[in-house]
Parts: sequence; structure tokens; C-alpha cells
Amino acid sequence: MSPVPNPEADLIIEAAWIVPVVPRDAVITDHALIINNKRIEAIVPINEAKGLSCKRRVELSNHILMPGFVNAHGHTPMSLFRGLADDIPLQEWLEDRIWPLEGKYVSREFVRDGAMLTLAEIIRSGTTCFADNYFFPDEVAKVANEASLRAQLASPVLDFPTVWAQDADEYISKTTQLHDDYRSSELVSIAFGPHAPYTVSDKPLQRIAALAEELDVPIHIHMHENAREVSDALASDGRRPLARMADLGLVSPRLLCVHATQLVDEEIQLLSQQGASVIHCPSSNLKLASGLCEVDKLLKRGVNVALGTDGAASNNDLDMFGEMHLMALLGKAVAQDAAAVSAQQALEIATLGGARALGMERDIGSLEVGKFADICAVSLDHLSLRPMNNPVSHLVYASNGSVVSHVWCAGSLLLEDGELQTLDLTLIKERAAHWQAKFAQA
Repeated sequence: MSPVPNPEADLIIEAAWIVPVVPRDAVITDHALIINNKRIEAIVPINEAKGLSCKRRVELSNHILMPGFVNAHGHTPMSLFRGLADDIPLQEWLEDRIWPLEGKYVSREFVRDGAMLTLAEIIRSGTTCFADNYFFPDEVAKVANEASLRAQLASPVLDFPTVWAQDADEYISKTTQLHDDYRSSELVSIAFGPHAPYTVSDKPLQRIAALAEELDVPIHIHMHENAREVSDALASDGRRPLARMADLGLVSPRLLCVHATQLVDEEIQLLSQQGASVIHCPSSNLKLASGLCEVDKLLKRGVNVALGTDGAASNNDLDMFGEMHLMALLGKAVAQDAAAVSAQQALEIATLGGARALGMERDIGSLEVGKFADICAVSLDHLSLRPMNNPVSHLVYASNGSVVSHVWCAGSLLLEDGELQTLDLTLIKERAAHWQAKFAQA
């Protein structure tokens, strides 16, 4: 935390409180972040920062600075389906509602409009990096670049044809091409997104395992999402889905198991030994009655846990503050221990845990010197955050997306005083109304 050596900084952000996530349990008062070349160059007391020259200075005297959230799993275009498939179980939700809706409406236009809507929502609630799994990921990539928001796009792979590809080989080919297209991108990275064990057969999964190792990219897959998935697998294959994934060579540090509500102790041990991550989506799990993820047990066994909202068709909002709050409370109830999933652990899962899962922990997930300036500023004007007795507790247990005032990604300002800076809110609302009218006519 020494003064910046550069004669002029690109940006200085002064704040009453900084919760950097690393070091763990650290809370820094009356300090400033010095940002140069998109990264945090120093963290210094405000009185030292006052003497430094900069291109822009932002004084946030009644705010908390924290790392931007890493939303580790979602389906961004599905925000347009918000409210169209409520109060039904997973298989019916997927097979009777979502797949027919996708077959009728999904197009490049749909994906672009849905991505704009989602990115506006997540920026306004403090997310600076999101992982996505949906058709036309190249369109989502364009919107992410236009919004200056960080993204990891898990290009989907299935055995059956969709509007995006005809068979597993084409899905995989498109993924590798996207990886080549965005190899040098600072904001967008590509991963493999096999949908689930029950929608992708052995041969494509083996190819994905080999290619993921060759390209050094993650594999996002819905895994052990509910009890029926496991029982169906046992009936048809004689193995639980995760055991099949292990036999096919997929269980490694690159594997991101989304949902994971049906893990037995031996499976948790396997994930820990192999360095795989679990992406916890508590709201979606509850809404679809899929099951409960044992977060405390995973943490105690050394499994990296990240947090995701899932899509707005099964959540139905994308506020990571709400997701983090729910995760902490559910974690205590599931473990039957009020000390389980502490506020500090919850905040770390929602930021650095996601960065680790996506393979980005060297660059994002905490406010540390050398990392990208991916920052969320929380206003303390809200009554729910008074008095300021414990900043970390207040972030987890008393906040929601409405408290976010500013957001930066790689030092670029995306939200200022609650107003979007890189997306056209009027256009986004017009496009959402367009799709609402289309659905109403169906």
C-alpha cells in the first residue's frame, strides 16, 4: 500500500471503506485505489492520494468499495422469458415450456436483445464478470464487448439439433472457432458448455475433455441438478452422472459442476481431490425444487464454490446481492449450524470463488495490487446499511442491487450514480417491450 510511482494515474477512487476480499477479513478505512493501465497499481491512505496527480478522481466519502461480483452461471438471453415458466418442476419446466419457447423464438435478434437486457440488469447490481451458456454466444460476446463487461461464454454442446448447430460435432467445432476468434480478447473468453450428462453422449464428452485440456479452458456442465437426473442415470447406465464424467476424463480443475444438489460424500471427496468447482445457484434450485447444495460441507472438504444466478427464466432476477444473501442463510439451515457459510465466506464465494472457477483468479475476484480494476461501489445512504457497524455483514445480510452506485470493469466506468454508461437503456426497454408483445400474440 505504497504511493503510486507514476507521475499521473489514470484514475483514483477514494472511499470511506474498502473490502478487498484478500486479505481475508480485511476492512480498510479511508483509503484510495490508484488505477493505471486498467489495473490496481496501489492502495493508499486518502491523505496520500490527495497529493497525487490523476486524469480522473472519484470521491466516494460515504461508500464501500468491493470487488465486482463474478456471476459464474447464467443464460443471459433467457431474461426475455422471465415469468413464462413459473411454479413447475425442472423436467416439465425444461421439456414442456423452455425448449418449445426456444424452438419458436430463439434467433440472433432474440439473443442480442436478451443479452442487452441482462447485462444492463447485472451491471446495475454490481456484477463485473459473468459466465454464460446459451445459443449464439458470438452475439453475447459482441454485447459484452460493447458494454465493456467481462464474460466467459460456455458455448453449448448437445447431441440434438438446435438453431445454433445440428449435432455434437458442429457444436464443438463452433466452440473451438470461437476460442480462436477471442483468443487475444481481454474481456471475452470461451469455454465448453455441454448442457448436461443426459443430453450429451460419451464420445462428444471425451472429445471435450481432450480439447479442454489442449486449449486450457473450463467445462461448464449442469451436474446432479436434481434427484431424477441421478436416478435416471442409475437406471439407464448403472452409474451416477459424476462417476460417468470421471470415467470419461472430465473431472479435473477445469470442470465446473453447476447446481450439484445431489452429491454424496465420496463425490465431494472426488471433486476436492481433482480440484473441480461447484457453481451454486440457490434461487433457481429452490424455485425448481431441485434440491439443496451442501455448501458448508463442500468448503470444509476444500472444494472451490462459486455463485451463479442461473437464468431469469428460473430465478427470476439476477441480483448477486440477493443470491449471496440466500446462499449464506441456506448454508446455515442445510448445515444446521449458524456459523456455517459466514458473511466473509459468502462474499468470497460471490467474487474470488467465481474467479477461481473461471480460471481468472490471477486477474479478478479481489481488490489487490496488480489485478484488473473490476470494482463495485456501494452507497451507504440506504437505511438498511445504517449504522455502519460491520461492512462485510452489511454487504451480505442487508444489501441488494439498489445500493450499487458505481461499477468499473478494467478501470472503465460502466455505472455512475446508478446510471448506465455503456448501454442504451431506452433501446433495451423498447426491445423488451417488442418481445413482450410477440409472446402475448402467441
